[in-house]
Amino acid sequence: MKLYHHPLSGHAHRARLFLNLLGVDHELVHVDLAQGAHKQAAFLALNPFGQVPVLDDDGTIVADSNAILVYLAKKLQRSDWLPEAPAAAAEVQRWLSVAAGQIAYGPAAARLVTVFGAPYRPEEVIARAHGILALVEAQLADRSFLAGAAPTVADVALYSYTARAPEGNVDLQPYPRLRAWLARIEALPGFVAFDRTPVGLAA
Repeated sequence: MKLYHHPLSGHAHRARLFLNLLGVDHELVHVDLAQGAHKQAAFLALNPFGQVPVLDDDGTIVADSNAILVYLAKKLQRSDWLPEAPAAAAEVQRWLSVAAGQIAYGPAAARLVTVFGAPYRPEEVIARAHGILALVEAQLADRSFLAGAAPTVADVALYSYTARAPEGNVDLQPYPRLRAWLARIEALPGFVAFDRTPVGLAA
């Protein structure tokens, strides 16, 4: 498998993280976002949206980080990571939606301001970040992972931007359960870290 990625993209990291957690051999293909490689014809042929990551599984092209998580779990029949039971599957899907929604518009957006100079209002995206992180903290009151006692693709989807939220000036100190959850993910066999950027509270 080939994973088209950029090391500072949290979306790309979640796909890379899952490949590593699953122990899947893969080639990383660097997409130079600063030089606009994601907007060139060759890359747009893979993903017309012009975004990383993209997975090339021997000619089967899968774009979108959450779609890649689902594809890998289904292809490898890893129902431990993506449950088949209706209620459990729905719980995981709920958190995939959070990753694409509140996480993207909260901690991910706050980090885009400091790392890439995105034109968001810091006070607005930081407040959004704390709103969703408080809900994650509450979710972890009676469980080790988001959907229960074992990790699922839900945890993979939320990890990257949550772990690097301080780079966007989002303080994780008020969330002890969340910080313990991050540590549990980081202790999983095959874990690979998301590159750090010395900005915001991480400067």
